[in-house]
Amino acid sequence: MKFPSAAVVASLLCLIVAPVLAQTTPSASPTATVPVPAAKRVTCLATTQNLKGQDKRDQMQLCMAQARIDCLKQAIDQKIVGEPRKSFIKTCVGGDGTEQQ
Repeated sequence: MKFPSAAVVASLLCLIVAPVLAQTTPSASPTATVPVPAAKRVTCLATTQNLKGQDKRDQMQLCMAQARIDCLKQAIDQKIVGEPRKSFIKTCVGGDGTEQQ
């Protein structure tokens, strides 16, 4: 059962990574960056679709926490600070971070 989930995750990761690697202007201002909207949340939902109950909630929380860390690293790399950083992370993760499954 884990194989189809892994295939879905791998496919979605390719969709997430490709636009990031395709950025050709590394010296652009931090306000010009556009994160991939909701892609990380969609990936988390896809990876937990076969789980139920507490296992699903636990895996969703872990996945979203990792997504927030990944978005924070991206914001730091792009030197986004202050309120724009909070907004960037929210948009990057794909939600406000207060929802739980």
